[in-house]
Amino acid sequence: MMTQKITPSIWVETTDAKQVADYYLSVFKDGKLIEHHQYTNPPEAGGSTFETAVIEIAGMELSILAAGPFQKFNESVSLVINTKDQAETDYYWDALTKNGGQESACGWCKDKYGLSWQVVPVEYFELINSTDPAVREKAMKNTLKQKKLILSELK
Repeated sequence: MMTQKITPSIWVETTDAKQVADYYLSVFKDGKLIEHHQYTNPPEAGGSTFETAVIEIAGMELSILAAGPFQKFNESVSLVINTKDQAETDYYWDALTKNGGQESACGWCKDKYGLSWQVVPVEYFELINSTDPAVREKAMKNTLKQKKLILSELK
């Protein structure tokens, strides 16, 4: 079991946590399923079923509650993927936006469950925090024109 002090927990609008876990494990190839459980609410709570799963992706534990359409994601919470280069940026962007995901602006996208992600090459932070004002300005200006971040256009 991981010793991560804080574990993000997401509530998805389905009751199949294993399906959600399998989806994220298909995107993050080095991930693993830690646990999966099925539950039935008592009759006074409606008797419906729900599932939970815990996965490890990119070295981070993520808890999944699949209890139906009672909560919705919004962009006020997102997960950032710090990518090493454009190829890795392209991989995660494509994996998260296909099959029902959505592109947004400035490196943001949503996966097919509606969870917001920021797919950001680490070099991007060097550009927007450069000591050279011209480098910063170009990177910021071009960021606003992009959906997926394209490093060659930000430099």
